[in-house]
Amino acid sequence: MGEQESTRVRCNLDDLLRKRKMTLTQLSQLTDISLVNLSVLKNDRARAIRFTTLVALCDALQCQPGDIFSVVDAVPEGGSGG
Repeated sequence: MGEQESTRVRCNLDDLLRKRKMTLTQLSQLTDISLVNLSVLKNDRARAIRFTTLVALCDALQCQPGDIFSVVDAVPEGGSGG
């Protein structure tokens, strides 16, 4: 498990915010998480997340961790794998 494995995790924060008609600034105020850290998550640049952060997001967005994150299928090295 290396760099490629971590890039398979996608953050769906942008979709959740849009569905709830909420801005990143509002989420930051509700969770006490900085705009910079939320932006890193939203733009899929985060490498890890603390459980306390995850719980704060779930509480503010009234959702479950699986609503915030998903794992996408791996693309085989070398292209189509055929």
